[in-house]
Parts: sequence; structure tokens; C-alpha cells
Amino acid sequence: MLLLKEEHHQVRDMARKFADEVVAPRAAEIDEKEEFPADVVKQMGELGFMGMPYPEKYGGAGLDTLSYVIAVEEISRVCASTGITLAAHVSLGCGPVYAFGTEEQKMKFLVPMARGEAIGAFGLTEPNAGSDAAGTQTRAVRENGGWRVNGSKIYITNGSVAKYITFTARTDAGKGVQGISAFIMDTGTPGFRVGKREKKMGHRGSDTVEVVFEDCLVPEENLIGEQSGGFKAFMRTLTGGRISIGAMALGIARGAYQHSVHYAKERRQFNQPISNFQAVQFMLADMATRIEASRLLVYHAALLKDADRPHIKQAAMAKLFASEAANWVTDKAIQVHGGIGYMRELPVERMHRDAKLMEIGEGTSEIQRLVIAREILRCM
Repeated sequence: MLLLKEEHHQVRDMARKFADEVVAPRAAEIDEKEEFPADVVKQMGELGFMGMPYPEKYGGAGLDTLSYVIAVEEISRVCASTGITLAAHVSLGCGPVYAFGTEEQKMKFLVPMARGEAIGAFGLTEPNAGSDAAGTQTRAVRENGGWRVNGSKIYITNGSVAKYITFTARTDAGKGVQGISAFIMDTGTPGFRVGKREKKMGHRGSDTVEVVFEDCLVPEENLIGEQSGGFKAFMRTLTGGRISIGAMALGIARGAYQHSVHYAKERRQFNQPISNFQAVQFMLADMATRIEASRLLVYHAALLKDADRPHIKQAAMAKLFASEAANWVTDKAIQVHGGIGYMRELPVERMHRDAKLMEIGEGTSEIQRLVIAREILRCM
């Protein structure tokens, strides 16, 4: 493990205690009932989790990206639904405002989100704009000193519980990605509504919905950054979000691994613990190795971001490797547990379902490989 500073150990201890004492006892129920844990999210806000990497001036905790990554990892270790709620709010909901917003926008929107007083969401994906984010069809047309917005977004995390949503819309149909702009809007704006609520394989306690804009009038001052810079702003936001996904994947894998080690020591077959069998030992050894490699990649990407150094390739590598490792580790965790691992009675079944999304969200594994290859060929 990387040598962490004292502040990182303190964050880890706090996040681990919160995860074990508050989140873990609710995790199975949250998943089973497909229930958004509003009370848990409220407590995360009170403890400062919702604005960890943002300056105190803007309502945040003034910590670094690595501290935030550690917190996401610890919470995802016991409940990925809670982990993705936190990550989507901090990285995606708050991120564009902090990176590209005006001082007025930061004070108006970022401060309440970072304090945990308002939840943020991020609207990019559309029916025809998934991996092809440039395929955005939501339109924003100038009108009465503002922008009239029509369109829809799908698979939006926190979409029905958010106070504010940042989103992309096409402001010039003839300019390709240069014609895409970014906005932030209060979800109480007339014409905004929540559409279909998704029934999901995993992360069943997180809020994932379609959101619809029907003649929403967004003030001119809610444009984030330059009118032609929306696509670039959101791509940069996704780079940071990939570090969060890597942290979530790392946490899910750790949770499944820890349950597996405990079970292997307790479960007896042929008059001895199954941890005595080489086949089980090899699975545990491979699980531990992939987890450690994931941690190094994720933490390294976070450190580069904190140092304001290029990290597009490293974020994609962290997300790619950790997400695929999480799927492999959770699969082997079920194998270690045998039949009972397939049952909802134990958390490894839920963790395996939760892990799959890590290979899809914030860019599929295939997109990550394209990003990595592009960066390699560009720099060599």
C-alpha cells in the first residue's frame, strides 16, 4: 500500500467507522427494497463527505482527491448504492461547477451541494448519446435573455432527489461538439420532470431515472463556461469521475475479498477449514493481488489529479483495471463461498451484481481502452 499521510489515515478511520456502523447494517435492506437511503445521505452531508475535495470557501471540507477516493472506497466496501450516490454527487454534480463555473455560480450552487444541503446530478447520457457523448440531442435555444431547453437524459444517478442538475445541450446544430454547451439548473424549474425509474441489476438503492426537459427556461447566467465548451467540460469531468469509479470498484472488491477470507477460515469441509486447500488459497492470493494493483492505480491517478498533472491515461487505466478486477474478485468470492455465495443471504451475491456497472459507467471498458491507446500514441 502507498504510504499515506496522517490526514489520509484519519479520513480512512472516519469513513470506515461510518461505513461499518451506519451503512453496513442497512446495505442488504437498501438493496432488497430498492430504497434510496435518504437518512444515510443526510448523515454523509453532516460529516462533510458531500464536499470533501472542495475548498472550505465553497462549503467543502478542503481535503484532497485522495482523501475523497479513500472515503468512496470505504463506503462502497459495504454498500455500492451509497457509494455511487456519493460519487455521482461529488465528482459529477459538483465537479463541473467547481472546475468551470463562475464565482457567482460556485457560491449559489456549489456551496449548498458541498455542504450536503442539496444533492447534485449530472445529465449527459441520452438514448442516442451513450458512448458517443457527442450525439447529444437535447436542445437549448436562446429566448428572453435565457435558454429554452427541450430534451431528455437517461440513467441519471440522483436524478429524482437532486436539487441541482448539470447537463449538456446542443446550442448550435451545425458545429458538432463545438455546438454543445453545459448548464446548471434547479430541478424545481417549470417543465422539468422525472420520467422512467429504472429497475436495475445492481446498485438497486441508488436513484437512477430518466429526466425530461419540456420548455424549461434556464437563465443566461446558468451557462457553465464558454458556450462552445460544454463537451470539453463534461469530458474533463468524466476523467475525474473515472477515478471515483475506480475507487468504488476497489471498495466492492475489498468487501467481497474480506468476506471470502473470513468464510474460508470458518467453513469446514473434510474435517478442516477450506482455507487449508490450495485451490482456495490460490483464489484468495489472486484476489488480494488484483486488489492491491487496483489500489495503486486508483491512488496514483488521484495523486496526479491533486498535483494538477495530466492524468487522462492514468484515470482510464485505474477505472479499466479496477472495474474488471472487481468483477473477477466478486465472481471468485461466490466460488469460495460455494452454494451459499449464490444466495441473497450473504453480501457477496449483491457485490457481484453491483460490480458489473463499474465496467459500464463513466465510459465502458472498451472506451477506456480507446482513451488509453490514444494517449499512448499521442505521447510516444
